[in-house]
Amino acid sequence: MDSLLIIEDDHRLAGMVSEYLSQSGFAVSHAATANEGMHRLGQSSATDLVILDVMLPDSDGLEVCRRIRALEGTKGQTPILMLTAKGDPMDRIVGLEIGADDYVAKPFEPRELLARVRAILRRQALLSRHVPPVSEPMRYGSLEIDRDSRTVRVSGQLADLTSYQFDLLLALAERAGRVLSREQIIEVVRGREMEAFDRSIDVHIGRIRSVIEHDVKSPKRILTVRGVGYVFSRVQD
Repeated sequence: MDSLLIIEDDHRLAGMVSEYLSQSGFAVSHAATANEGMHRLGQSSATDLVILDVMLPDSDGLEVCRRIRALEGTKGQTPILMLTAKGDPMDRIVGLEIGADDYVAKPFEPRELLARVRAILRRQALLSRHVPPVSEPMRYGSLEIDRDSRTVRVSGQLADLTSYQFDLLLALAERAGRVLSREQIIEVVRGREMEAFDRSIDVHIGRIRSVIEHDVKSPKRILTVRGVGYVFSRVQD
């Protein structure tokens, strides 16, 4: 049974969500503050996903996301689903940039939250079960993508990418020269179709470019094809 941790100060909302997710087969625990949430995560032997509200009484939820990503070992890689205000896209953009795996805007349908949770956990399960044969890193000039260690290096320096951003970059690099639509990219990486108006892919692409491109304003590796999507170039720098 997958274990979920909800960090949400609205006890009524947290109670309703906990009950719904519990009825759907998850083990759910709840923390009402950032500090309590971090403590529960640290004490838990296994938390499969954190549902994290942006607005908390003792800390900004985005800061909690940063704190989780700074943890050592597997705890620092725990998937994070952000709960954001519907009218504030900046929270969603910043959340994705600092390491959140996905987001749901309030108010939301419980079925949407459940679908997002299942999609994240399904992707994590596939990654953990699939152990490909040892392979040579992919090299494009100063850029090195290592499938086995799931690391990216630029000019020998380790790049700071989330697990999802690595999967996104790898999906593009493995299909170098082929133009992929946003829908195709998300289907490959997340294993589900893209929801209407979901533009989170563009935020992740921007973050990847900031790490692997020499000039973000004039990218050479990940190119935008207007009206279609993105293509990875085999450029050697």
